[in-house]
Amino acid sequence: MADQYVQNPVGSEPSKLPVLRWDEPPEGPVLVLLDQTRLPAEEVELVCTDVPVLVRAIQTLAVRGAPLLGIAGAYGVALAALRGFDVDEAAELLETARPTAVNLGYGVRLAASAYRTAVERGADSEQAARAALAAAEELHRRDAEASRLMAGHGLALLDELLPGGGHRILTHCNTGALVSGGEGTAFAVALSAHRAGRLQRLWVDETRPLLQGSRLTAYEAARNGLPYTLLTDNAAGSLFAAGEVDAVLVGADRIAADGSVANKVGTYPLAVLAKYHHVPFVVVAPTTTIDLATPDGSTIEVEQRPGHEVTEVTSPQSAVAGAGSGGQTVAPLGTQAYNPAFDVTPPDLVTAIVTEEGVLSPVTVGGVAELCARSRQVTIS
Repeated sequence: MADQYVQNPVGSEPSKLPVLRWDEPPEGPVLVLLDQTRLPAEEVELVCTDVPVLVRAIQTLAVRGAPLLGIAGAYGVALAALRGFDVDEAAELLETARPTAVNLGYGVRLAASAYRTAVERGADSEQAARAALAAAEELHRRDAEASRLMAGHGLALLDELLPGGGHRILTHCNTGALVSGGEGTAFAVALSAHRAGRLQRLWVDETRPLLQGSRLTAYEAARNGLPYTLLTDNAAGSLFAAGEVDAVLVGADRIAADGSVANKVGTYPLAVLAKYHHVPFVVVAPTTTIDLATPDGSTIEVEQRPGHEVTEVTSPQSAVAGAGSGGQTVAPLGTQAYNPAFDVTPPDLVTAIVTEEGVLSPVTVGGVAELCARSRQVTIS
């Protein structure tokens, strides 16, 4: 089915950005997303009426960010069930839409399990579909609560590591309300520091290849009134050298059992710089991002993006929408491009991992396992 759009939905207060919502108009249930490919130029909602439309939204990054992908995946299962489509087929399509973010599969399995359990207990199709929807809504609620808790734990950690306030924080990619059921992960910590009067500057990497820092994090920072400055990714080293960075805060798309962290490409070099300059490097992510079935960083599947994003200059909106070529070529014809979406940071470069269950430091195999054991969000196989 063709994508459906609703113009300019955003009229809420800054902290209540309507990123994803469930709706049931007379013509049938829908999942409504703020189309992140159109930001910051336009605030437009994308209406998903079936799973193929949602899968396309995931693959084109209209909806993105590890925690939010889990929520979207769970709602996608409920959407298929309530509209009478095959739930198993829908779950498979959703779970394989993007390979690196473990939360997507988690959310899909959570809602699918609720659906199957209801069927096994004698529920009819409507009741089973409503069970899947209830699971999605509960995941949405839990993620918002996890965001609130991570913000508190993260700010307490910053105050411990950097007594006196005036924090100058460097962040990478986008980790705010656009990736979460709440106010985000790493960005939520910076936002809490700002509200407490302890944020001096948020340094925002532009984040190649899709400029998710300049398009999205700067958008959220401006919307919330944070003092922020945008920089090119390869300028971060000069900031460290000048002593202008007090801490690095990033999110994660997958955390392996040994504490290795997969995040947007460019994260690993920041961790190396932070280590050299004795600056804390902190990862903020919910426990649903931890995947104990992935033993270490070498076993994390890293998504590869199209080469034309490197060999051509085009608008980020065109790139994320899958428009392909059409930009201005900046490399010789036939040039091969290496364009991973993520890189992996080993645990010995991570000062701490902040989750809703608390702070893990140092990052060890045993500590990661203990975090998962404490969490109510048990991985569903």
